[in-house]
Amino acid sequence: MSAFDPKRFGKVGVLMGGRSAERQISLISGNGVLEALRNRGVDAHAFDTGMNDLTVLAAQKFDRVFIALHGRYGEDGTLQGALEHLGIPYTGSGVLASALAMDKEMTKRIWINEGLPTPRFTMLHADTDFDAVARDLGLPLIVKPSREGSTIGLTKVTEASQLKAAFEKAVALDPDVLAEEFIDGDELTVPVLGVGTKGANAARSLPVIRIVAPDANYDYQNKYFKDDTRYECPPPLSVSLQEEVQRLVLRAYLVLGCRGWARADVMLRKRDNKPYLLEINTSPGMTGHSLVPISARAAGLSYEDLVVEILATATLDLHPNAQWKPE
Repeated sequence: MSAFDPKRFGKVGVLMGGRSAERQISLISGNGVLEALRNRGVDAHAFDTGMNDLTVLAAQKFDRVFIALHGRYGEDGTLQGALEHLGIPYTGSGVLASALAMDKEMTKRIWINEGLPTPRFTMLHADTDFDAVARDLGLPLIVKPSREGSTIGLTKVTEASQLKAAFEKAVALDPDVLAEEFIDGDELTVPVLGVGTKGANAARSLPVIRIVAPDANYDYQNKYFKDDTRYECPPPLSVSLQEEVQRLVLRAYLVLGCRGWARADVMLRKRDNKPYLLEINTSPGMTGHSLVPISARAAGLSYEDLVVEILATATLDLHPNAQWKPE
């Protein structure tokens, strides 16, 4: 049988919706994935984790699932742990890598420990000396929740007096809030597909995208609902610089233990073209405005090809033979 014979996948659940602040986007992503799989003959079914509990999920007897959830309770390791317990192979990173990648503070600490460039940062608290933070990191700077995505709760601070309000906006969403050095330059993003470093399915970086948003404001509306943002793929950068960024993103993906697929965001500093890693998304968007499908098309992969390739990597952290069975 062909490696991509739809029958090999069995009954597939497309997990979408969920309970995070990104529920609306997840529903759009999930329905796109569902349609693509059905068009390829896969026995795929929608499953909204925000409307159904784990007992209902277990009762569906899915052979594998495609995680099209974004944010908490879907991208942060919690769902991955439940799927490990149920023994249902799933797409994307495992429990630990998902939890680490969702937490911007921990992601940055690992990247720094591995010698990878990421903007300087500090964690904010109610009793933080905000003036000292502004002096240390410089202005402007970025304030954001540690465990949210899609720029939710993010503020670009241009004056020290704005820091307290920015902190309060972010802390309403997450008790862990970070202030990050602002890197002036081009915003890039690079998807990664694959598992590990060896074999036919080894992880590989897809083409670089340069994001040109109105007024340099790539916010929630410009990401998902407006058509004013330009996505340049390939970007107007030298081939050698694009390859440098791709290598950096691939290493960032591997040191966190990611697998299956992800997308990393990078700032390219204007004054010297040095790339800085911002964050990595282990369950990226798959909407009509989403970046992974744009990059995949530039690499010769249609949306349907991309979805099927990701589904083919569905797996579990725990090998089935290692599971305890009653005697």
